[in-house]
Amino acid sequence: MRSFQKGRLSRLDVCDAHPELVRAARGVGEATTERCPICESADVVLVSYAFGPGLPPSGRCVTGEPELRRVARSAAGDVACYVVEVCPDCRWNHLAHTYVLTGRRRRAQA
Repeated sequence: MRSFQKGRLSRLDVCDAHPELVRAARGVGEATTERCPICESADVVLVSYAFGPGLPPSGRCVTGEPELRRVARSAAGDVACYVVEVCPDCRWNHLAHTYVLTGRRRRAQA
């Protein structure tokens, strides 16, 4: 984002979310009140994905905490969770944080 703000990257360089990620943001994402740092005209949406044994190789988009708990219980091991900030208007996206679900505990990754 700093490179964009300093003019080193164009808006096209930083607003490159995959169409499926934008679709997930519009359909099942978790709304926030945080403005997009790029376009400043829309609120950022959080989209969560889970990866682990027994889940599709491309991961699974989860719609909330209850579904994430169900996915974690049904997985054959640890479940890696990724939360992505997405602007559904300009298509900016950023990996907000990751964590691992092991049983009922969470271990922060970033």
